[in-house]
Amino acid sequence: MMETPTYEPAPEPDRAPRSNPIVDAPATLDACAEDYASASGVRATLDKQLR
Repeated sequence: MMETPTYEPAPEPDRAPRSNPIVDAPATLDACAEDYASASGVRATLDKQLR
């Protein structure tokens, strides 16, 4: 007679909340303007891709 195999379930992933410096940083006008100015290449690439 064959025995029924047993197995251990995979451990649960760690779903504890973590701090995120991008989300936690305050949104200021200066920071937004700097992000916008530094992303001109990204916007140009996106514009090319959408054509």
